[in-house]
Parts: sequence; structure tokens; C-alpha cells
Amino acid sequence: MTCRDGGVIVTVTMNPAYDMTYRVEHFERGRAHRVRSVDQRLGGRGINVTRVLNQLGKYARATGFSDHSFAAAAELEMPVDFVHALPWVRRTVVISESDDGTATALWEPGPRVTEPRAVDQLRVRVAGMMSDMSGLVISGSLPGGVGAGLPAELARTAIARGIPTICDCDGQTLELAARVPGIVLTPNVEELERLTGRPAGTIAEILAAVDPLIADGVGAVVVTRGGAGLVAVTPTRAWTAALPKPLAGNTTGAGDAAVAAIIAALAVDATPAGPGQAAPAPRHLGRRRGDSGRGRDRPSAARPVAAHRASARTRVGGRPPLSPRPA
Repeated sequence: MTCRDGGVIVTVTMNPAYDMTYRVEHFERGRAHRVRSVDQRLGGRGINVTRVLNQLGKYARATGFSDHSFAAAAELEMPVDFVHALPWVRRTVVISESDDGTATALWEPGPRVTEPRAVDQLRVRVAGMMSDMSGLVISGSLPGGVGAGLPAELARTAIARGIPTICDCDGQTLELAARVPGIVLTPNVEELERLTGRPAGTIAEILAAVDPLIADGVGAVVVTRGGAGLVAVTPTRAWTAALPKPLAGNTTGAGDAAVAAIIAALAVDATPAGPGQAAPAPRHLGRRRGDSGRGRDRPSAARPVAAHRASARTRVGGRPPLSPRPA
């Protein structure tokens, strides 16, 4: 057990965004619509994580890439230390329908990094904060001009210094991050399927897909399932939890709230032993089957989920609640 409470939790967002929400009564393709209201807030996965951490009373600082305008606006809301390397910041647009709560999302790709030394500057900034860092979250997509291996590189450096680290990303970036021993991954169902090449529509399929990742050294995998909640897997345990009813409207950032809760817990105890008290309480799927060949408990892909359910119980501890992430 490693206790680092009192330090700063750092989030890294390399492709931030302005999150826009357009509210309409009902959206139909090919028609003009009158927008009832428009909301805008600063976004990007790491920005959302920082916002939630601050609301939880945790000291968190956001870094990454941005332009001057975004950095200035973010500084009014939270502690930031951005590398000014983007010519502009993208937007994410969500069309929220009030009649049934349906949300349609449009994600802009974002610009290319224009500052030739930007990556080195970010490396220096993150490394400079590690002496007082209690947790690290590397989130979201990458802008053009940034190699897919940078998040894994930052994570490996932090973990080597005993800092609990979460990587919340997709594609090749997630593939490379999954090779870092001890890292915590927080994919949604689609991201997990792309990473493993396996279906992950059910709890049993999620356990089977996650099994090789845990066996290869990943510290924990928390899979968010939209309105179905989440599944958390460590080398020795697996849990599931869900809200009483799905969120409606713009659910952008719901998964980031889950990431914030996880890193807030790991910043106090860096051992990912499992979720704590939640509303509703998480359902314990049981002890993972041991692997005598490796000398540690790990899941068996062949073990039916019914066997996990048969030993289900509630595990209560000092961990904060976890929220679902939209798939």
C-alpha cells in the first residue's frame, strides 16, 4: 500500500475542446431546427476530470496542449499549466432532444501542434510536477503531430516513480498504453473491443476480453458501459455497478467523472483493490480464479459469469462513488 494523499493530481489533455450543447425538441436529419438553448463549457477528458476532482475537494492541475484563449479561460476555473502549442481548439457538439433525452454527438478532429518543441516542453512540465504528484491521468485523443506513444511514455515514467496512473484513450494510443505494467485503463465497451479484438457486450465477454490485459501486467481495467454502468477488474477481483437510471441529455464527461473518482481513490491508496461505497453499492463478481503457472490470482476466460454471480456480495470501503461513461 502506498499513501500519497496531499499531493497534486495531474491531468494531461493534449486535444482539449469546447463542449457545445444544442437543445432542441426533436432532431430530424435534413431539416432546419430552432435551437431552444445553447451551452458551452471547457472540455476535453482531462479537463472534465480536473473539474470533478476540484469539486471533490482534491487538488488537481490540468496540463497538456492548448491555444492562449483556451488556457486563459481554463485558468479562471482551475489550476492549469498548458503548453501553448495549438493554433486553435476544437469543438464537440451534442444535439440534445428534450422529448426523449436522445443525444447526437459530433466530434471535431482538432488541429495539428504547431510548436516544434511542444512535446519536449510537455515532457518537462509533467516531469517537473512528479515530485509532488499523487496521481496522473492521461486522457483523450491526440492532436496531429503528436506520436501515439507519448501517453505510454509519460505513464511509464510516472509508474516507475510509484505514481498511480490512468490512461483513458483509444486506438493505437491505448494499445501502447496497455503494454505499460501497472497502468490502469478505463475504456468504454467499443474501445475495449477495438483494443482486444473481442466482443464485450456482456459481463462475461468483458471479463474474457480483459483477462489477457491483466495477465500481461495491467494493474486494473474499468470498463464503462453507458447506461449499463461499469465493470472493474483487477488481478484478484471483479465488480460491477450502475446508476438507478441512465443519464439524459449531454452525457459528455460522465465517464470522466468515473475516472476522477478512481484516481481520487488511488491517490490515497495506490493499490487498485476495488471500488468502495457507491450509490448504489457495487456488486462483487467474486474472486478471480488463480493461475498456478503465474503464482497469482487472475481470471479464467472459460469461467462462466454465473459462477461470479453465485458468490456476489457488496464490498464497502473508503472509495468514492463511480459514475458510468457513455458508450
